[in-house]
Amino acid sequence: MEFLFKEAGVRVDLPYGILDISGNEDYGYRPYQLMVASIAGCSASVFMKILEKQRVNIDDFVVRTDVTRNPDEANRIEKIKLHYVIKGKNLSDEKLYKNLALARKNCSMIQSVENSIEIEESLETIQLSL
Repeated sequence: MEFLFKEAGVRVDLPYGILDISGNEDYGYRPYQLMVASIAGCSASVFMKILEKQRVNIDDFVVRTDVTRNPDEANRIEKIKLHYVIKGKNLSDEKLYKNLALARKNCSMIQSVENSIEIEESLETIQLSL
């Protein structure tokens, strides 16, 4: 990847498109937003692949994040809470938590930050009637 300096940030041209990065939201995505998005996106993608392989039918899937930052240490990210809200029929919380643990082990982004950022995961299931 090659990052080019631009007004108030940097730009990278990736296969999917151009990504503008800046500490000012008027000029691009903020670096912490990209960090949280990469962790949540990786975790959710791996989790969904596992559920698909096990033929767990999901009607809706949302990941909500809550980020704790430390203003005394360069506003570093200290904790990311990932809360999964899953809608479907005949969902087993036990099976979902087991699969979420497996997803965590196979998510390269979580594994990359595991000893520096606390990642907390939780699940909420909404059972739909048959």
